[in-house]
Amino acid sequence: MPVKKVRWEERTQTPLLVLAVAFGIAYAVPIVAPGADPWVHRLCTHVEWTVWGAFALDYLVRLALAPDRRCFVRGHLLDLLAVILPMVQPLRLLRVVSTLLLVGRRARMAPQITLTTYVAGAVVGLMMFGSLAVLHVERDAPNGNIKTLGDAVWWSFTTMTTVGYGDHAPTTGLGRILAVGLMLSGIALLGVVTANIAAWFISRFDRDDAVERRQTELLEALTLEVRELRAEVARLSAPPGPSEPQEVPSPTAPTA
Repeated sequence: MPVKKVRWEERTQTPLLVLAVAFGIAYAVPIVAPGADPWVHRLCTHVEWTVWGAFALDYLVRLALAPDRRCFVRGHLLDLLAVILPMVQPLRLLRVVSTLLLVGRRARMAPQITLTTYVAGAVVGLMMFGSLAVLHVERDAPNGNIKTLGDAVWWSFTTMTTVGYGDHAPTTGLGRILAVGLMLSGIALLGVVTANIAAWFISRFDRDDAVERRQTELLEALTLEVRELRAEVARLSAPPGPSEPQEVPSPTAPTA
């Protein structure tokens, strides 16, 4: 990987994550406080577009610094889609989805973010944005039953865990699309968590087996050494056999 690209990613990692937090606040304020002053809504919209633009610029810079741009584009098709969609159709929901995709990809690249931290952050982020998005879509629906933030959070939790009590459900087409996305995301994250736990158990068992194998090998080597020592001791302490020459005493000289 080129040195310039690595340096760019290291230097922009923290500022982009800070911008992601600002994006979450800017997206939540107009939904939680719909009666706020118009300038507040305009400010939040400007912040959303600014953050999306920062992540889009980050993608373009990494593309320019990549040694093989075609390979970079093929390996980051989802990022490219997230950059293009809000420009083609500037819907707020598309801007939210695209920014979340870019934030998620950038967070996965951070070496200090472990898999557990990433999964926990993804769960919290999806629940928060899913709740806000469905509340924004369903609050004014004629037959909607998701009218408060509490209803939206409860619906997001039951949807992500694939429980689906049915007491709250989206009634609009866009709300149902959100539900499908949230269900698929919940299943994917649940699979990641399950695989992570299984991998931990397997690695733990492998370590225990390796320790047990080393102990067994040491015991076998020690047993073999003890047997060899016993054989050597038995050979040295055994009486001489008949085949071995007897020591003949020398005649004594006659005394005068």
